[in-house]
Amino acid sequence: MPKGTLEVLLLNAKGLQTTDFLCKMDPYCIIKCRTQQQKSTVASDQGRNPEWNEKFLFNISEGVSDLVIRIMDKDTFTADDFIGEANIPLDGVFEAGNLPPLTYNVVMGDYTYCGQIKVGLTFIPKTEKKHGGPGNEEEQ
Repeated sequence: MPKGTLEVLLLNAKGLQTTDFLCKMDPYCIIKCRTQQQKSTVASDQGRNPEWNEKFLFNISEGVSDLVIRIMDKDTFTADDFIGEANIPLDGVFEAGNLPPLTYNVVMGDYTYCGQIKVGLTFIPKTEKKHGGPGNEEEQ
């Protein structure tokens, strides 16, 4: 399993399922990579087709195999609404080093389709420093 830094470029979403019936949705994303979590800005009044154009960095270590992007609708007086989520496998970016922005399906918990999200990924491997000389063992 590679170690390094994963750069996530969160671009936009299209055709999201509406959760607000009286006004436009205010979508934002919670991006999870194993135990790490980051939040995008709220795309105020952008409704079903929000744009973020934001970058996020995650430290990658053992056991990381996917990225989960959970899309929420910010509400003022009630709890935020869950719109859907995309589960993105990371094997491709670990091998290629870079995946250009691709569109991923956004689904509900029961796998019902509820829109798409566009995300670019870059993986920067951590270079291991080798220590030589008497008394120092090389790291692997």
